[in-house]
Amino acid sequence: MSTINYTIERPAEEHMDEAVRPTELEALRPLPRISVHAFCESEAMLRTMERCSQDRRMSKASLRISSASIAAAANMFASAPTPNLLILETSTEPHGIMEELAPLAEVCDPSTKVVIIGRYNDIPLYRDLIRNGISEYMVGPVGMAEVLNAMAAIFIDPDAEPLGRTIAFIGAKGGCGSSTIAHNCAFDISNLFQTEVILADLDLPYGTANIDFDQDPPQGISEAIYAPERLDEVFLDRLLTKCSDHLSLLAAPSMLDRAYDLERGSFQPIMEVLQRSAPVSVLDVPHAWSEWTRTLLSEVDELVITATPDLANLRNAKNMLDALKKLRPNDKPPHLVLNQVGLPKRPEISPSDFCEPLGIEPVAIIPFDAQLFGTAANSGRMIAEMDRKSPTAETFAQLAHIVTGRATIKKPKKAGLGKMLGLLGRK
Repeated sequence: MSTINYTIERPAEEHMDEAVRPTELEALRPLPRISVHAFCESEAMLRTMERCSQDRRMSKASLRISSASIAAAANMFASAPTPNLLILETSTEPHGIMEELAPLAEVCDPSTKVVIIGRYNDIPLYRDLIRNGISEYMVGPVGMAEVLNAMAAIFIDPDAEPLGRTIAFIGAKGGCGSSTIAHNCAFDISNLFQTEVILADLDLPYGTANIDFDQDPPQGISEAIYAPERLDEVFLDRLLTKCSDHLSLLAAPSMLDRAYDLERGSFQPIMEVLQRSAPVSVLDVPHAWSEWTRTLLSEVDELVITATPDLANLRNAKNMLDALKKLRPNDKPPHLVLNQVGLPKRPEISPSDFCEPLGIEPVAIIPFDAQLFGTAANSGRMIAEMDRKSPTAETFAQLAHIVTGRATIKKPKKAGLGKMLGLLGRK
């Protein structure tokens, strides 16, 4: 049988054959740096493996896919080392599978794990395969979530400490208030849930987190970026600045003494250490579209896009949502926050008209309030510290629940939204 080798690249194809519920993969940890080779006999299995290659949890793994049989795999590895994992699809009847695997067993490295995708739900066969060193036997057809979970069960230690949740905030346009929302949300998560939160300001030249929290740290995120070989939990702890009982800041230098030309994986070591260091990491991502921002946004757990209700923000938000759908085909869409709604004398697009072409509802609509936000920024305090009972503070508290998975997103009723906009108009 001829072998078809696929070069796996990201981002993924937009069209997907099967729907995957994001909840099936939310708890799945990223796979480690392993090599995987899948031998598929059916078109359905080929599509499933291609979709696996496009998932962000496979970003570190090297996956090769061949349209070939187990016999072809044995011929290939007779003169080449086997990968960390072999995924083999077979249509052979149960009594013939062990005989089919025999030639491959003779050339397979002892450390290689093997997953078999068969067509027969046969308990004696399953026991026989496991007894002979096969890691898993699955009855096809299988979905992408099943394959990824099977791989995770083999290569991820079930007793390993859980990884922290990463939440990235980015603006659809400069000046829309994404950083302010990220900082307030990080503060509320740490304060409401009494959990450790690290806020990382990734806008190296112009970051404002140190100003918003009235801090002047001598070092921060740039030391971690330019010395990745030193980066671990102990070194990170030295770079953090305490903002409150449960909130720590990894500040940006906010200086123009150098050009910050960052490579694609510049923040990956920091991300890994952050996930091991705190239950929640909030990433304040600058409004830019580069290799490192695309890579980072494709790998975080939650995404929040902030936009103001004008035409440029609408265009940018639509472009970002389309691009992120390709980068994150198996994840739920980003959350949308509409900010600075009701700015006096500014013609703006209504929330309903703004969201209709995007195909998503906003999780929060924050009215323009120059007095409240200006006073908070100038005094280095968060909105909840200024007025915890204000409607804006309550909105931030609800947003903190949503991005941490502690609350479901409710579709706003038209009457309530109209009432809110009416109040804004009178204001």
